Amino acid sequence: MSANQNLAALIEAACNRHSTVPAFAYSDGRGVARHDLLADVARMARVLVEAGVAPGDRVTVQAEKSLPTVALYLATLKVGAIFHPLNSAYTAAEVGFFIADAEPKILVATSARLAEIGDIARQHGIATRLTLEVDGSGTLTDAAKSGAPFLDTVHRESGDLAALLYTSGTTGRAKGAMITHGNLVSNAAALIDIWELAEGETLIHALPIYHVHGLFVALNTALLGGLRMLWMEKFEAGKVLRAFSNAQVMMGVPTFYTRLVTEPGLDAVSTAGMRLFISGSAPLLPETHAAFRARTGHAILERYGMTETGMITSNPYRGERIAGTVGYPLPNVSVRITDDKGNELSRGETGNVEVKGPNVFAGYWRLPEKTREDFRPDGYFITGDQGLMATDGRLSLVGRAKDLIITGGLNVYPIEIEQALNALPGIGESAVIGVPHADFGEAVVAIVVPNGEPPAEPAVIAALARQLAKFKCPKRVIALAELPRNSMGKVSKAQLRERFKGLLS
Repeated sequence: MSANQNLAALIEAACNRHSTVPAFAYSDGRGVARHDLLADVARMARVLVEAGVAPGDRVTVQAEKSLPTVALYLATLKVGAIFHPLNSAYTAAEVGFFIADAEPKILVATSARLAEIGDIARQHGIATRLTLEVDGSGTLTDAAKSGAPFLDTVHRESGDLAALLYTSGTTGRAKGAMITHGNLVSNAAALIDIWELAEGETLIHALPIYHVHGLFVALNTALLGGLRMLWMEKFEAGKVLRAFSNAQVMMGVPTFYTRLVTEPGLDAVSTAGMRLFISGSAPLLPETHAAFRARTGHAILERYGMTETGMITSNPYRGERIAGTVGYPLPNVSVRITDDKGNELSRGETGNVEVKGPNVFAGYWRLPEKTREDFRPDGYFITGDQGLMATDGRLSLVGRAKDLIITGGLNVYPIEIEQALNALPGIGESAVIGVPHADFGEAVVAIVVPNGEPPAEPAVIAALARQLAKFKCPKRVIALAELPRNSMGKVSKAQLRERFKGLLS
């Protein structure tokens, strides 16, 4: 039998190697040792086994961010089951869909949420429903307090499933991405290497843990690499700013950085002990990159990934971090730009971003036709993103394929217009969408968030007309107090398109 490729086994071994480094710490000085974390995982694993969870079963979890939730994640892997986390903001109706599709063996949620979705769970035959609260109370942790721990770690091959994460359903049915142990291990190892994450460093963890970024990128790299995590239930700019004096690395979404640059105390002194600021999950505005660098002297490292692939590319740790680009492919990951037929394009041409490597998921849960549709015959996954690759292999993204605007038969990439808008005085940020138009098919519309006095619409259009071809210029410029975003800070253009679909009809 080959060596155990279960991520939980590899994390256990890493925790034993880095046993002197606490796994977690709080701002008040409390900490959690690595051996205590492993003990909690083993006790929780026993509860799962006693509940009938077997290798390959799904464990659906809708709980708030907490250390017991982390222990449950690792315990699920330890027993060979598949971790299925859900956004804590999902409604009962949304949870009902995920339960029906994933068919989990057990459901773990807060007591308040179980009161809302308990009947749905029963209708789908989920006999075991356990509660888990932020403070560590609940039936799951109560049951874990007594009895012998589950010491074995079930043998898993690299291709066995470790997690089931559902992609956004804004354009149709949500799809379950099947993530393997090999996907997670290869991605974490690559990131530890290229970001030079070192034993004993402290990582600020203010991300949610129902998402790839906080659950896999942050947790897995810290646990495998021997880092201590400064644990925050949520992001608070002032609290994070104070934490810089006791940390070296932070992983965040662009919203973290846009809020931090408004903090009076953000400067080179407050960030002197920090080694690396990383941004992902959504595009980072070049203006934010420049403002943060001007205030702190630190160049934010932007990287690119998605649910189905984990991390794909990264700006270099040692080398130039160019704002507006997402860097180079990770080790053993191949990225290419193609036309709609899958033909590879020359460097500098815009097309579909496709990726192949050990990080790419095993396919969509119970959707073989969709899986075949999104993979090329030679194994490349079609990400749905549009990008271009520089002559040296550095990748820049220009938007999602679904965000491409075709007006009068001409392609318009929103990011080009957004960059021009964001450089204008009086505009804080923007989102460009296409809306139905009788003559052109689609027309360009800009949604802007003013920074101070709202600029006049004619003046904005005139300013853009001096920089962009006429067909790229917005027909309308609409000012909003804020842009709609999802839980990870990404602008929801689907909401904007729906809201303004009748604007020019």
